[in-house]
Amino acid sequence: MSLMRGYADDLPLMIWLNEHIWPAEAKHVSPAFVADGTRLAMAEMLRSGTTTFADMYLAPEAVGDVLEQGIMRAQLCTPLIDFPTPWAANFSDGLELTQALYERYRHHPTITLAFGPHAPYTVSDDSLTRLSEAQKRLGLSIQMHVHETADEVEQSLEQYGKRPLRRLLESGLLGPHFQAVHMTQIDDDDLAILQDSGTQVIHCPQSNLKLASGFCPVARLQEAGVNVALGTDGAASNNDLDMFDELKSAALLAKGVSGNAAALPAMAALAMATRNGARALGLGERIGQLSQGFAADLIAVNLQAINTLPVHNPASAIVYAMNSRQVSHVWVDGKCRVNEGELMDIDLNQLISMVTEHQRAMAGISQPGEAS
Repeated sequence: MSLMRGYADDLPLMIWLNEHIWPAEAKHVSPAFVADGTRLAMAEMLRSGTTTFADMYLAPEAVGDVLEQGIMRAQLCTPLIDFPTPWAANFSDGLELTQALYERYRHHPTITLAFGPHAPYTVSDDSLTRLSEAQKRLGLSIQMHVHETADEVEQSLEQYGKRPLRRLLESGLLGPHFQAVHMTQIDDDDLAILQDSGTQVIHCPQSNLKLASGFCPVARLQEAGVNVALGTDGAASNNDLDMFDELKSAALLAKGVSGNAAALPAMAALAMATRNGARALGLGERIGQLSQGFAADLIAVNLQAINTLPVHNPASAIVYAMNSRQVSHVWVDGKCRVNEGELMDIDLNQLISMVTEHQRAMAGISQPGEAS
């Protein structure tokens, strides 16, 4: 969705989706559009120090084609939803396409596959049952937008007589393999479900703030032993993929929401962006920390800058003062992808030209030499 950055802003979630994003996707999205958007996103993420990302979007085969260059590590989530999309005719069709992608990537060194059901309000009970059966058969992770807004929870209570998380539990979906993205609405029963099931929570503070969706109670979740990882959500609702920006927001928001200045200290926030993220994606034994036997996914940052000096505490400097422009080097699987702040594998001029073409097309502007 990087090519939709700034396309529709300052709107609540459901108006943003129903009246702007979904119609734009129906008009503009194609495999080539998704592939180009992936290239833009990868360039932004690498420049800002991200080595691994999780993506849930249309045309996952196109994303996979880009990922097969091995420039970044990724979890590829297949978009599963009850109504027709440019990728699948329905939920069952999406499960069959996921099976095919599973065969393609089951042994890939840097691509892992996951189910990506959109949200409880776009997936029926029958589809949830089929998803549970498929998960048990293939053993893949599941990523889903859950409890993103209060309206989502209220609508579920009206339609099903239960909160979305309870419905997912009763469908047999929750567990350490389940990545619940957002979770801004959590009551005592929800907390107990997350705690008992070992479900992963992915916190996207800036997107939740921008869409006025609510606040994930990170401190409370961590006190209960729930693993909380850090994400950005998409560039259309954030509007960037800068994890250092997200890191500071998460640390500050946790303090404000809890009323406790000691909530989510700097080292704990760093863990959310590294070790906890790897664990949430089921990759905790391969990446997420500098340790013998782990993949060489690492970055170097320059703290000798006016905004981070003096460095009394490196973790504090990174979380509260640093910006992503201070990322100097990025290695993925031992290969240098950013050297002295410069992308090694992506032609920046070519990328900018490509993005400009898409921008003109979405605005209905003819390319030079074309008839208007």
